[in-house]
Amino acid sequence: MLRIYNSLAREKQDFVPMVPGRVKMYVCGMTVYDYCHLGHARVLVVFDTVSRWLRASGFEVDYVRNVTDVDDKIIRRAAENGEPIDRLTARFIDAMHRDAALLGVEPPSHEPRATQFVPAMVDMIQTLVRRGLAYAADNGDVYYAVREFPGYGKLSGKSLEDLRAGERVEVEPHKRDPLDFVLWKAAKPGEPAWDSPWGKGRPGWHIECSVMSEHYLGEHFDIHGGGQDLQFPHHENEIAQSEGAHGHTFVNYWVHNGFVRVDNEKMSKSLGNFFTIREVLEKTGYHPEVLRFFILRAHYRSPLNYSDQHLKDAKQSLDGLYITLRDIPPQALEIDWADPYAARFREAMEDDFNTHGAITVLFDLANEANRGKSPRQTGLLRALGGVLGLLQSEPAVYLQGAAAGAGACTPERIEQFIADRVAARKAKNFAEADRIRKELADAGIVLEDTPQGTVWRRD
Repeated sequence: MLRIYNSLAREKQDFVPMVPGRVKMYVCGMTVYDYCHLGHARVLVVFDTVSRWLRASGFEVDYVRNVTDVDDKIIRRAAENGEPIDRLTARFIDAMHRDAALLGVEPPSHEPRATQFVPAMVDMIQTLVRRGLAYAADNGDVYYAVREFPGYGKLSGKSLEDLRAGERVEVEPHKRDPLDFVLWKAAKPGEPAWDSPWGKGRPGWHIECSVMSEHYLGEHFDIHGGGQDLQFPHHENEIAQSEGAHGHTFVNYWVHNGFVRVDNEKMSKSLGNFFTIREVLEKTGYHPEVLRFFILRAHYRSPLNYSDQHLKDAKQSLDGLYITLRDIPPQALEIDWADPYAARFREAMEDDFNTHGAITVLFDLANEANRGKSPRQTGLLRALGGVLGLLQSEPAVYLQGAAAGAGACTPERIEQFIADRVAARKAKNFAEADRIRKELADAGIVLEDTPQGTVWRRD
């Protein structure tokens, strides 16, 4: 039985889907005004892995991950760049897709964009107004009246008084209460705008997810996910909107991944420790799978602390698994979940998607495979890794892939060095053989002498 930590209940609960054999899941995606950073990478990889595990468990999964393509930040960035908003968002959506593919993230079942659903957002706002949960202000904006929704605060675990005292809220004279949040923004010069009963304008951020999730998954569905930073106010506001509009439960299980920190500090542009996915991969030259492995090596709810050394440690660990697959070519097989290693892997994943525990099983299996030189065990290693989106590259491609600063060390040049070293050893010129090995080592190339000959990999 899969158990999931439900942020709403603040405990692990048995997962019982609303429809047997089918899971409906919505995850808040990216606001596309810049390249994806490490926090985005974690959301992409974590919920891709959740989706993969649900499918491996026999569920049919309807996975929706939205794109926010109209927003204050998008409008500002387009103005700064002097480019149309749709050109800016198209560019960064393409970049997001490239980054996701590099990380082995499978496309969701649906990827709606906010601008495609504005009329439906207007409809939901009208419903909230009719129910007395929203009001039009005299400045043309429409606000949600949080005090009119009895359950407000149940996801964050705070009362309205706590929120008033502890949260920074916008001072807005048109609001009835400082905690009220905007559903519709009156048009401003030069900004995109749509027609509505309150005049031209555009939707607030929170309403889009209530509407898009309902369109694809219905008024009530199984899992809603996102980063921990969205728990309040975004997800709290989604609950107020959807449950206020429909009068019943919105989501059964709320799942939030932990924060990403950099050298034990919060990632922030102001601190100069803000990294995009492409910056990390270009800087290190590592195979993108290293970053996916680094993310999955930690439990999704725990803080993830990024540093150059932590990423290097992850690379060395993943290298070890690929070396096992290289040295003992795996036998292709279907996973037998009765196998002791597979059973332990399943037990870890059923315990709130414990990828840390599942990866521990992979290393135990690799150690056993190395002792027994068993292609069946390396076949199981590769198959179980595939459930996590790992170990699917050809070992030589992964181990010999291009690296930052590789310079003149092309594969052809390295093979020539190896041939020269073999010739030197045959001539008993061991000093020359050692010199060649050192020159390659200084360039980040590791030579390994095996019974089948010398093989190489990038360090």
